[in-house]
Amino acid sequence: MDLGIQGRVAVVAGSSQGLGRAIADSLAAEGVDLVINSRSPEKLLQVKEEIIEATGIRVEAVPCDLTQADGAIDLIAAGEQAFGKVDILITNTGGPPAGMFEDHSAETWDEAIAQNLTSVVNLVRGALPGMKERRWGRIVNVTSISVKQPVKGLILSNSIRAGVTGFAKTISNEVAEFNVTVNNVLPGYTRTERLIHLAEAIAERDDTTVDSAYAGWMEEIPMGRLAEPRELGDVAAFLCSEQASYVTGQSIAVDGGWIKGLV
Repeated sequence: MDLGIQGRVAVVAGSSQGLGRAIADSLAAEGVDLVINSRSPEKLLQVKEEIIEATGIRVEAVPCDLTQADGAIDLIAAGEQAFGKVDILITNTGGPPAGMFEDHSAETWDEAIAQNLTSVVNLVRGALPGMKERRWGRIVNVTSISVKQPVKGLILSNSIRAGVTGFAKTISNEVAEFNVTVNNVLPGYTRTERLIHLAEAIAERDDTTVDSAYAGWMEEIPMGRLAEPRELGDVAAFLCSEQASYVTGQSIAVDGGWIKGLV
C-alpha cells in the first residue's frame, strides 16, 4: 500500500536503535525524508548511512539530549533548516527504570518525567506551529501497553506514560481543525534492548533467569510470541499516512492481544 507520504519530512526521536529505529525504517521505506536523533553521534551516523544506502532518502542526523528543553528545540529547528518543514513528529525516548514505588527517589521521578513527558511537550511545542500553518501534520507518540493495563514493577512508566496519553488526547481535539492528527502507539513486549533490561530486572527481583522472564511474558500473550520492532514501526507509519487522516486521539496497542480490556 502506498501511504501517500512520499516527500514528507519526519522527525523521529530516539531513532538510533529499537522502536525509534524501526519507525524510521518504516517511514523511509515510504519515501519520507528523516531527521533522526539520539544522544550518541557515532551510532546515529551509522544509522544514517544504513538508511540512505537502503532507501536513498535524505537523512539529517541530530545528536541531542531531549531531557533538556534546548535539545527538543534544536531537533525541530534542525529539521526545518535542513528540509524547510517538519510534517511528521514521532516522540520516543527510552523507558524509565523498572522498580516498585519505594525503589525510586524523588530525583528519579524528576528524571523520568523530563525524559518521558516533558520531552514530548517540548517537541510538540516546537513542531506544531508549522503543522498548523501548513494545515497538515502527524504526531505519533510511542508510549506503552501500561497506559491501558499497568505492568507490575513499572510504576514510573505506568504513571508518566498515562500523562502523555492525557496530553495527546487533549491536544488532538485542539488541533484537529488544522488537519493535524495526534495518536499514540502502545508497544507490547517487543524484541528490543529495553526488553533485555526489563528481563534482567525481573530476574534479579524474582531470583530467576532472563529466559524465565521471557517465557512468562509469552505465556501472557495470546499470540504466544514477542513482537518484532518492524511490526510497531509499520503501525506508526500507517498513522502518519493519508489513509489515516480521520484517525486522531487514539491509542493503538501493538501487543499480540496482551491487553485484556475491551477498549
